Amino acid sequence: MSNLTQTAHYDYSAIIDRDPLKLPNGARVAVVPYINIEHFPEDIPGTALVPGTQGFSPDPLNYGWRDYGNRVGLWRMMDIMDPLGMRGTVCLNSDIIREYPRIIEEGEKRNWAWIGHGINNAPANFLSGIDEDREREIIGAVLEDMEKALGRKTKGWLGPFLVETMNTPNILADFGVEYLCDFCADDQPFKFNTKTGNLISVPYTVELNDIPAFLNLGVSGADFGDMIIDQFDVLYEEGATNARIMPICLHNFLIGQPFRAKHLKRAFEYIAKHDDVWLTTGDEVNDWYRESYM
Repeated sequence: MSNLTQTAHYDYSAIIDRDPLKLPNGARVAVVPYINIEHFPEDIPGTALVPGTQGFSPDPLNYGWRDYGNRVGLWRMMDIMDPLGMRGTVCLNSDIIREYPRIIEEGEKRNWAWIGHGINNAPANFLSGIDEDREREIIGAVLEDMEKALGRKTKGWLGPFLVETMNTPNILADFGVEYLCDFCADDQPFKFNTKTGNLISVPYTVELNDIPAFLNLGVSGADFGDMIIDQFDVLYEEGATNARIMPICLHNFLIGQPFRAKHLKRAFEYIAKHDDVWLTTGDEVNDWYRESYM
């Protein structure tokens, strides 16, 4: 039985009407840690811990707080993930390639995945309120810089702040991008209705995501660790009959703080001790889904 209704970009599908999803090796849950690695130009307002200084130029309070993530927090996260066999799917501002090349070097050593995430986190480069030519220019520049740095085409995309225009999926498909994470609408991949190409959604989340959790909701580090564990427990139970994808969305300047990182470690160790769990990347989920279901 199907119940499909056309929406702007994809068809409606109730999860109870689908054939059960089967992950490689009988896994119940595919766990995908997304790590947002971003560049905030010093002379523009950016994500702020203290909004009162956000409009100043320069704003060393908030700029330094954010830069801690690329200088220290990310490496703490790697120390947590490496022993567990967890790899990051990096939502990459392409300016990172120039500003922080050491990050690219170490991520490549670990076989991390890299998806496009705009040029930087300056609002002027967001994909909102711009015409199609400008959007193509931004997306094309990001993909070109990433291909030059990594030696391969970029398969995935996440818009900065998950911002799009109505043209974005079609433009990404035209460039050969294979998956888009902006629509946090499902626990399983689904297909977009694009004019060309073959674009799918690989799950992302705005709930199990440290920016809204810490900055908007005031969740503690301990509570965020519990949220990861609780999310996993439910998806692991459901995945016994119909497999699920579990994204965990992180920013190195937030979860990389020591008092929060200890709870990320606790949660990741809890997940890793379970059988029938696929610790993977967005690229690998995309490749598996295409081989198995398209």
